[in-house]
Amino acid sequence: MNTSEKLKMMGWLLVLISALCCGPLARSARADRLKEMAKVQGVRDNQLIGYGLVVGLDGSGDQTMQTPFTIQSLQAMLSQLGVQMPPGSAASLQLKNVAAVMVTATLPAFTRSGQTIDLTVSSLGNATSLRGGTLLMTPLKGADGQVYAIAQGNIVVGGVGAAANGSKVQVNHLDVGRIPNGGTVEREVATTIGRGEYIYLESNATDFNTSRQIVEVINAFVGPELASAVDGRVVRVRAPVEPDKRVEFLARLENLEIAPPRSAAKVIINARTGSVVMNQTVTIEPCAVAHGNLSVIISTEPVISQPNAFSTQGSTVLAQKSSIEIRDDKGALVTMPAGVSLAEVVKALNSIGATPQDLLAILQAMKSAGVLRADLEII
Repeated sequence: MNTSEKLKMMGWLLVLISALCCGPLARSARADRLKEMAKVQGVRDNQLIGYGLVVGLDGSGDQTMQTPFTIQSLQAMLSQLGVQMPPGSAASLQLKNVAAVMVTATLPAFTRSGQTIDLTVSSLGNATSLRGGTLLMTPLKGADGQVYAIAQGNIVVGGVGAAANGSKVQVNHLDVGRIPNGGTVEREVATTIGRGEYIYLESNATDFNTSRQIVEVINAFVGPELASAVDGRVVRVRAPVEPDKRVEFLARLENLEIAPPRSAAKVIINARTGSVVMNQTVTIEPCAVAHGNLSVIISTEPVISQPNAFSTQGSTVLAQKSSIEIRDDKGALVTMPAGVSLAEVVKALNSIGATPQDLLAILQAMKSAGVLRADLEII
């Protein structure tokens, strides 16, 4: 074998090695990890809620005459601290630096006593801003009414505002703030991983093909006949009973790569904002669409009627004169061919000059006519 042949052979070997090394990366780019497609049954977060007071505000607190519960809460808190207010003095209090708030938090799974969680503080009354305030000690309760955490700390508000002489400037929302690590967990929530020798994986969406793929991947790469599908959402997996081995087993499962299934054709319409979102599997059948806009314009102008210059009777009268105009923009009949991709569907809808608000009516009519091959969901 001469030198050129040796170089050519080495070149082919390098190409083969590169293909073998890049193959898993190419496959992983088109696949999702199991932890992104499913979660372990029983491992879940819990919501907490509490009612408290924020103090230290710069005159932006509740107007206590309109929010009497702020005064009642303050009186109850002061009585617990040994401060008794004279009878009837609550009506004369004008506390502009205090605000009643609701405190919400999420208690993650496996959280232990003494760990901290983030808090969201929202104004309950008519406070104009929580900026610079301090949340006083507030118990956070779960759905069972038990206290699971205690909240307290300085509020961080991601906004700013100023007002003077009737003018007002505001950036972002001032009545909601965050307290990072402001809650201390006092009670633990028991979290069980599976029942007996089995654990159950719940996929994020109900899909029989996804359940089948999860079972095939687990049985192929972890062990034969370990997994079996319960239904289109739940997969049962036989796992070690010892806690440390079960955790190691779950860590292996989470990193398994599964090709994501083809999503169902769906169109999401937000009727409040006019937003329309459709995925790439949406198609349409050949149809003809005509869409026109009907608008009614009503304008009112003030008309002032005055008596003659030298008249001694009558007075000036202010009247209203209204005019009504109806505009009907005719829509031409446009033939829309069958669309086999999202780009063609968008191109066909744009060809008739449809705005986002127009799409709400057009898509619903197309769905009723049976030419829209997708599920129409209105939120």
